[in-house]
Amino acid sequence: MKRKEIHRPRGQTRPLALLLTLAGGLLRLLPHLPNLVPVGGFSLFAGARLRGWQAYAIPVIIILVTDPIMGIIFGYPAYNLVTPFVCASFLIYVWIGCHLRTTENPWRIGGAALLGSGQFFLITNFGMWLSGISIYPLTASGLLACYLGGIPYLGRTLLSDLAYSGLLFGLHAWLTRAALPQERVRENAEAVLS
Repeated sequence: MKRKEIHRPRGQTRPLALLLTLAGGLLRLLPHLPNLVPVGGFSLFAGARLRGWQAYAIPVIIILVTDPIMGIIFGYPAYNLVTPFVCASFLIYVWIGCHLRTTENPWRIGGAALLGSGQFFLITNFGMWLSGISIYPLTASGLLACYLGGIPYLGRTLLSDLAYSGLLFGLHAWLTRAALPQERVRENAEAVLS
């Protein structure tokens, strides 16, 4: 049987999805280990559950607003030459999340989180190397060394992306069944009949 996507009206608000995205953003401000943060998870979630400009703008706004606050709390500069690479990477997370709009399948969500972690690792380490603010020389061997040096952070990114994606998508699925059925994801035509 052919799958049919269920489309919602273009301007429909999604208050629960917006609230969960913002809550994920606020979790950044809690003390944490490097790369053990909810940004990838809430960016993926925003792409899947928010619509239009909100899906892309809200994660970037959250990052740009919370970075200076984190800089004050944790004592490092809010923005640097790697920031554009980081923001671009989170926009890619949103784009990946857009492919999850009609599913609650944990395997697809987990796969998307892993894909997001991988592209974040590649893009931000390249940005770190290219910016010249790292210890790695601007040579091919320096780039390789930068990627190798980033591997411990990749594990934390994978862990946090899987955990926070699972938390946000899981909460959304549970709460839409319990309290906000208008935001519930319908995976195919049969789901409409149930």
